[in-house]
Amino acid sequence: MSTNNAMSKKLNSMRCHECGSNYLIEDYGVGEIICGVCGLVVYEKVMNEGPEWRAFTRQETAKRSRVGTPTSLTIHDKGLSTVINRVDRDSFGRRLPSATRLKMLRLRKWNIRARVHSSVDRNLAQAMAELDRLTDKIVVPNSVKEQAAFIYRKALDKGLVRGRSILAIAAASLYAACRFTRTPRTLKEVTKASMVKKKDVARCYRLLIRDLDLRMPIADPIRCIPKIASKGHITEKTQQMAIEVLRNAGKVGAIAGKDPMGLAAASLYIACVMAGQKKTQKELADISGVTEVTVRNRYKGLRKVLNLDV
Repeated sequence: MSTNNAMSKKLNSMRCHECGSNYLIEDYGVGEIICGVCGLVVYEKVMNEGPEWRAFTRQETAKRSRVGTPTSLTIHDKGLSTVINRVDRDSFGRRLPSATRLKMLRLRKWNIRARVHSSVDRNLAQAMAELDRLTDKIVVPNSVKEQAAFIYRKALDKGLVRGRSILAIAAASLYAACRFTRTPRTLKEVTKASMVKKKDVARCYRLLIRDLDLRMPIADPIRCIPKIASKGHITEKTQQMAIEVLRNAGKVGAIAGKDPMGLAAASLYIACVMAGQKKTQKELADISGVTEVTVRNRYKGLRKVLNLDV
């Protein structure tokens, strides 16, 4: 993948000597780079920097690739260590002698011990395992997971984890990553997936914000609408109406300082009433994770500010 990206960047930087166009096409069959505008052969006898094997599916590509996985912050040693599996056969498929098997088991045991020989490694191993579990439960992309691991490593380097719960700091790092990347996940969802009380995660989150000097963007209730609408089976037309309601409310400053999930649920309720889609305030409150009173108050506020006849 990196070879293809390097080749595409190289093609984008080159230009045709005849017409000056940068629309160049590489012919892998004959090893030539051709201008797509005038047809001039810009370069010939170009070396193919790709692999010598061919693959037609993603599974074949992964199976035939001879390089390891890229480094990742979500692994306690960043994926740079050696892993010895439990195997009892050699490369030819023949069974190993008992003495060799015992030797490999001892090597595997000491390899595992060497990977987590320090307290920092043990701390990171436990924290990254907890992040894996949390991200699987609340379903966030790998980019958010990487950001959470980065925040946790910064907290560990500053000594913020000492004397505090590893699980609480890991959950707070994940919530901070969700806020930083504008991923619509609430503190209640993160704490429900973790095994820590909500007040402990909130306290650790405030600690990370203060000591790591993190600048969090303002939560946008529009980003919460697709999440609630997908769970409530609300049509796309109704979603667009709810987004328009929130945009109009933002222009008059009616959404500042309010819970984004409550605003999103209230705007969806208004849109459902206007579109004739039967959804109650209680249904939307249960889906969005807020109380019915919150949805009712936000609904009344939006209707009054925007002069809506619903």
